Amino acid sequence: MSAQPTHFALLARLLHWLMALMIIAMLFIGAGMVTSVSSRHEWLIHLHKPLGIAILALVIVRLLVRWTTRQPPLPDDLPGWQVLAAKGSHVLLYALMLVLPLLGWAMISASGEPVMLSASVHLPSIVPADAQLFALLRKAHGYLAYLLFLTVLVHLAAALFHGWVRRDEVLESMLRGRDHG
Repeated sequence: MSAQPTHFALLARLLHWLMALMIIAMLFIGAGMVTSVSSRHEWLIHLHKPLGIAILALVIVRLLVRWTTRQPPLPDDLPGWQVLAAKGSHVLLYALMLVLPLLGWAMISASGEPVMLSASVHLPSIVPADAQLFALLRKAHGYLAYLLFLTVLVHLAAALFHGWVRRDEVLESMLRGRDHG
């Protein structure tokens, strides 16, 4: 039996950091969209839609990688509540990365507008056009985006706590991925 890995697989690390950048960009683009009525609003929408679908596709790949590779264990001396918080926050992050793009897609579908990623790439509608459903989905998309932002901040704070306070190699396992053992 092989020893537990001390770092995440290369593909897992690459997907993590690529998606971190995409999600942070998406949160800022989304915030810019809802606060703008200028000509840049349309430009931001045209960035937001394909980026959301790319995040949806990548999170599916990321889940497959997570299920098919071994992850390093959390430190043995980590208090139980922190282990539970770490596992729960990861489930929440993955759920939000899946649900938010699907909600956005459903929201556009419910608006009755074509779901266009570009001038030549259209996605099928996944719900019927319905103004009340659109309003509900829009509100849910916004609230869950705020929850994602909060969860990302907590995730970042926890990573920095592991790297700077505990110095327990948790952050190192995702940053450089070197075996230290």
